[in-house]
Amino acid sequence: MQRPYNFSAGPAAMPAEVLEQAAAEMLNWPDAQGRLSGMGVMEMSHRGKEFLSIYEAAEADLRELLAVPANFKILFMQGGGLAENAIVPLNLSGLRAGNGQGAADFVLTGSWSEKSFKEAGKYCSNHIAASSKPDGFTAIPPTASWELRDNASYVHICSNETIHGIEFQSLPDLKALGSKAELVIDFSSHVASRPVDWSRVGLAFGGAQKNLGPAGLTLVVVREDLLGHALSICPSAFDYKTVADNGSMYNTPPTYSIYIAGLVFKWLKRQGGVAAMEARNIAKAELLYGAIDATGFYMNGVARNARSRMNVPFFLRNESLNDAFLAGAKEAGLLQLKGHKSVGGMRASIYNAIPLEGVQALVQYMQEFERTHG
Repeated sequence: MQRPYNFSAGPAAMPAEVLEQAAAEMLNWPDAQGRLSGMGVMEMSHRGKEFLSIYEAAEADLRELLAVPANFKILFMQGGGLAENAIVPLNLSGLRAGNGQGAADFVLTGSWSEKSFKEAGKYCSNHIAASSKPDGFTAIPPTASWELRDNASYVHICSNETIHGIEFQSLPDLKALGSKAELVIDFSSHVASRPVDWSRVGLAFGGAQKNLGPAGLTLVVVREDLLGHALSICPSAFDYKTVADNGSMYNTPPTYSIYIAGLVFKWLKRQGGVAAMEARNIAKAELLYGAIDATGFYMNGVARNARSRMNVPFFLRNESLNDAFLAGAKEAGLLQLKGHKSVGGMRASIYNAIPLEGVQALVQYMQEFERTHG
């Protein structure tokens, strides 16, 4: 029986075979040799050999998938992207402060980068280097227009904006812009969907619940030389150096979320890794945007060079049909297509776990709905 296609923006769809494996192992987790542990992962000590084997495999698989260089630490934390909006400035804003206040610059391209900017203001001097808000967050400001400060420790971008459907197709080269700041990226909603140019990144963070697993796990990938600069007010559990020195075990980590993410990492490797997923994601996005652009019935207002492959917002030009569209979609097994409450309309999140067949089914439904309601 075909499961419905779940287009939720997060927590989001997960590969069926991952869920099936987790269900089979719920009561009695087997190790790599098939030896039963006598307990489920949720019952394990995070310091026991059983869970440590799960953790070490997950970290190694993620490093391989994302091609993370050896001089970067991978941290498994909690709190989601929202918490990192505070944790990042607590750790990095003082990098170039001397005896003064730390500083960070922000490029606003949607709701999430805007939230990051506001939160950082509690801990450092925050500055908007560029913003596309006046245009309704429908584009990415050209890098030549960015007003970067000399004293900024880092420049923050959200490399994929889930709500507005904006994605950086390539990461900015801050050195080429004459900046000595580190680039911080929130890659929550497109991590593992495309390669990362680590030569341009100082730190990347993201909640796992959109593309890599269940809610509860937050990934932080940080270059080693950026550790050890936390502000004195930074809680110990959020100090990246403390977390790194303790192998993400300073406090009890989200063990079950790490386990599920580890299963997703192995699933991604079986699919051919990030390069193969990127090719699939390009095909899915082209199909869906093509259907939207082919008609006057639907509309997407994002600049074509900034359209997200992961989150596709679209609108019915006759918005009185919204409820009928959503009701029909649910009957067709196409779930959670309602747009974010702040922007309205529709949104299809087509993460790695959504197959091409799911997008084909959505496009077929959109075309049929237009035929009967146009």
